[in-house]
Amino acid sequence: MKADLHTHTCYSKDSLTTPQDLVAACMRRGVAVLAVTDHNAIDGALAAREAADQWRAAGRPAPRVIVGEEVMTTAGEVIGLFLSELIPRGLSPQETVEHIRRQGGLVVVPHPFDRLRRGPMTREALAEIAPLLDAIEVCNARTSFAADNEQARAFAVAHGLLHTAGSDAHSPGEVGQCFVDVPDFADVADFRRALAQGEVGGRLSLPLVHLHSSYAKLRKRLDRAGRWPHPR
Repeated sequence: MKADLHTHTCYSKDSLTTPQDLVAACMRRGVAVLAVTDHNAIDGALAAREAADQWRAAGRPAPRVIVGEEVMTTAGEVIGLFLSELIPRGLSPQETVEHIRRQGGLVVVPHPFDRLRRGPMTREALAEIAPLLDAIEVCNARTSFAADNEQARAFAVAHGLLHTAGSDAHSPGEVGQCFVDVPDFADVADFRRALAQGEVGGRLSLPLVHLHSSYAKLRKRLDRAGRWPHPR
């Protein structure tokens, strides 16, 4: 099954994609497992899971939705997968890992060596918490330089960590750009085994996709200020 393990909805400040549109994009692009990992939020993931359940109840195929969160810690971002509760931002990496573990979730560090981002975990913190991690994101479609993804893969291999991949989609057209092909799984423990057997694939998105995020942030800022023009 094609699994995209890093995506965003309008519950992230830099996306306008509704949970329903994200689920629909999965069906168009052959994604069978979808992890919704909004920035410091899980409401979008819960809404996407509900939308997928409604599709299946109506007899339509829909992706299996994993509730996740991309959490900003004091030293960079950590993704928790298979969550049931929101994890607060601003904790230390170790505290964030503890919150994920209490929920029975998996701990992933996304885009750890992306040289152009503001959110990657610092190298010092990454080295310190490496023994606490489940996986490293070794293919992120929004990473501008393929060498940065390769460095992430090398780190994962050196530390015996599982490999994940995701489009980091902030718009529907990006879904499935990077993915892991995994066998079927029943629960979190089984998903770990599936990842160990998975094969990472995909390609980088065009740099222009970052304009979607810039536009989303601008539009939301103007909406809050009451300055975005709405049709009468």
